[in-house]
Parts: sequence; C-alpha cells; structure tokens
Amino acid sequence: MTSVTLVDDHGRLTSYPIGAAEPLARPTGPLRSRTAFAAAHVVPLAWADNVPGAPAEIDWDATLGFRRHLWSWGLGVADAMDTAQRNMGLDAAATRELIKRSTAEARGESGFADLSDAIVVGVNTDHIDEPVIGLDRVVAGYLEQLAFAQDQGAGVVLMASRHLARAARSAEDYLTVYDRVLAEAERPVILHWLGEAFDPQLAGYFGSPDTGDASKIVLEIIGDHVARVRGIKMSLLDAEAEISLRAELPDGVRLFTGDDYNYSRLIEGDGRRYSDALLGAFAAVAPNASAAIQALDADDHDRYHALLDPTEALARQIFATPTFYYKTGVAFLSWLNGHQPSPAMVGGLHSARSLPHLSEIVRLAIDANALTAPDLAAARWHGFLALNGIEAVS
Repeated sequence: MTSVTLVDDHGRLTSYPIGAAEPLARPTGPLRSRTAFAAAHVVPLAWADNVPGAPAEIDWDATLGFRRHLWSWGLGVADAMDTAQRNMGLDAAATRELIKRSTAEARGESGFADLSDAIVVGVNTDHIDEPVIGLDRVVAGYLEQLAFAQDQGAGVVLMASRHLARAARSAEDYLTVYDRVLAEAERPVILHWLGEAFDPQLAGYFGSPDTGDASKIVLEIIGDHVARVRGIKMSLLDAEAEISLRAELPDGVRLFTGDDYNYSRLIEGDGRRYSDALLGAFAAVAPNASAAIQALDADDHDRYHALLDPTEALARQIFATPTFYYKTGVAFLSWLNGHQPSPAMVGGLHSARSLPHLSEIVRLAIDANALTAPDLAAARWHGFLALNGIEAVS
C-alpha cells in the first residue's frame, strides 16, 4: 500500500495510506428506482486566457468527455447549471455553446431512450448585462433562453434568477413571472430553488426569507401549472424543509434533492416518499452514486448505505462554507481522477480553495472510495504540492 502526503491548516505534513480502489460496476441497463442527474462542470483550455472577467474558453473534448463518463454510469447530466459556473465565470456565449454541444452529444452518445432523461439544462436571465431590470424584461429573458433550450431538444431546469430576486417586491411578483414563463414550456420543466448558501444574491427567493412561507408560493406555482412541472430541485441544505415540501407536492411532481449534505437519506426516503437527485456532488462521485442506486434497484439498502454514506463527508468538505466555491473541489477531483489535463477553471476559480482544504478532499476521497485511479491521483496530488513548494513525506 502506498501513501499520500496531507497538509493541515498549520502547514504540518502527515502520511496517509492509499490503496487500490474497490471496483464498481457500471449498470447494464437504465437505473430504475431513482432518477439521478449529476450537475456537471466545465473544463477550460488550460493555456487560454481564462482569468477573472475574461470570456470562457472551453476544452470541449474534456468537457464532453466528462459528460460521457456520467452517462456511462447511468446518470443523467444537468448542464449549464451553477456547477458549470453560471454567474461565476461562464458567460452567455459559452453557456449557449455548452447547451448546444452537450445536447447534441447526449442525442448521439448517452444511451438514454428519452433525451430529457439524458440531459436537462439551465434556463436563466443571466445573459442580460444590466443588474436591475423590470419584471417584463425578466420574463423576456427567461423566454429567450427557454426557446433556445427547447430548440436544442434538452429538458429544462428553470433556474432562480438574480434579476427576479432584485425586481420582485412581493410573492405575487414571483407568481406572475412563473405563470408567464411556464405558459411557454413545451414539456414539463424542473423548477430550481437555490438557497442563499449557494448564491447570497438569491436570499428571500419566492418572496420570503422564511422557508415555510416561500414553500407556500412554490406550491402555488406548481399547483397552477401541474402539467408543465416535472419537479423541483431544492438546494437549501435543509433536509427537514425538503421532506416537508416533498410531502405536499401534487401527484406526479417529483422532488429532486439538491442537498449536497444529506442526500443519502433523502434519496432513500422514508418508505412512503423519496427524493430523486440533481446534485453537483454526484459529478464528483458518479461511480459511487450509480452503484448505490443500483443497490436500491436490487432492494439492498445495506449496500446502498455502505456505498453512498461515506461520500457525504467528502461532499460536505467540497461544499463547505463559502459553499458557492464548491465547483473548485468538483474540478479538482475530476483532475485527480484523470478526466481533465489540469485542475484549472474558467475565471481563475481554481484558486478559490486552500491547500489544506484540498488536502482534506484527498483524504475523504480515499475514505469514500472516490479515487478511481489512486496511483494517478497520488502522483498528481504530490506534483501539485511540489508546485506549491511542499515536498512529499515518505
């Protein structure tokens, strides 16, 4: 057994054992018991001008290759979401190109019978440069992106809009905007409730800082448009609030957990209701997530927990405060596992986490069986340490 060098918050170095990864089997058919989307990141061209404020220059081979990796494990891809750095480095032109390319790739390479199970994409208002606009322009912005996504054939996630959060003066404004936008949905969409931890500019979304009051508005929107709503992705990092909303959803409307802290018990459910998944964490631990859902397919709950529970500690580290920098950990693990040539990110976001933070990701990934090629991961990590002036210990 070999070892890796870890570094703590005081610069102290320790050696940690790293052994061979437990092999996990890809599914031989569709996952049956749960629907699971992994929210995928983008890989930049490492040599390009991907500095803060510059337009994103994407490594399309690596970016699309990572999506094929997710599909090969039976997971759908949630693309052009916050994990792909929407509002944090992915500009409007790159977003449109990402949606176009990923949807075309899904059509030919995903193996899913229904394209909307293979890929859903984010629809927002973030192509509008002005920070403050009126409700009519919010609606127009949503509809412009909705039309483009629908033209590509992708499923839609109607993301939370910073513009709407700024423009709305009451819960009624949210009802009005969603009513007008959902009226143009050609197929049922997934709503997205992204909490303040992920984006502080979305505080008080759906008209109230109180989760219970905001949930009433969510349920009213859904109730008015049941035929046009596939489900809602809830990303509040509040398991009890998710369970409460889940219990009130109309028949046929699904709860897609976005809780990267508590997904194991939420996906398993309580014997009556369960959550499906739309998670950035699943991009980091795709083989584990797939194997766990395969265990649920076989009604083997012990195996499910053995596979998925250890990944939650890893996810909690990746999504640690400030949570909106979690994308750095997702890209870092992708690099350690050989899916991209460098840990670089658009907008220079790879600098958003410290060496000790990344070191703890390495340790927890070992414990969670989330390093699929441990020797490669160890070599890359030690090279990364050397680049930062730290010599590996024996």
